[in-house]
Amino acid sequence: MPSNVPPLAKVILIGGASGCGKSRLAEQSGLPLLRLDDFYRSGDDPALPRLSSGQVDWDHPGSWHQDRALAALDELARTGRTEVPIYDIAANGPVGVRTLELGAHRRFVAEGVFVAEVVEQARRRGILADAVSVNRSRWITMVLRFVRDVREHRKPVPFLIRRGMMLARREPGIVAHLRSTGFRPVSVRGIRRLLSV
Repeated sequence: MPSNVPPLAKVILIGGASGCGKSRLAEQSGLPLLRLDDFYRSGDDPALPRLSSGQVDWDHPGSWHQDRALAALDELARTGRTEVPIYDIAANGPVGVRTLELGAHRRFVAEGVFVAEVVEQARRRGILADAVSVNRSRWITMVLRFVRDVREHRKPVPFLIRRGMMLARREPGIVAHLRSTGFRPVSVRGIRRLLSV
């Protein structure tokens, strides 16, 4: 989509560590929602980054199709619709495609683990309305993430415990990275207010 086509709508990007409540806030807003995590690579993709243990590092930006996510953001903002993959964690890859449309909305929300990787391009392309990160204790986030992952049967419990501790250690760095790319730390209540305007 040519960047000289004026956008019909602009995006509010929501960032934060995995499990901090980004998805819930976005869903509760009532605005069209582009789930950036749907652009993860398939589990058998040879380009996936690996940890020293040999396991896939799903928290590395290389595990995600940044170019496809940016294209979808831009297309949705400028044309009012885009097609996005339906990613299934249990299936370890996309299981279909869905069409996302703005309707009469002039704002939409995008959230995901790698949202910081698209903020600068969204700003340059003139489609960014705001970029906010969920400001919450990492220990609360760790508990919420574990409960969510167990409820959704995402991975075996021992794996979730190990990953949860690793992510809790990484969270300060994630928050610092978001701030360095231009995200404003905002409380859960503050983000709800922003999305309801």
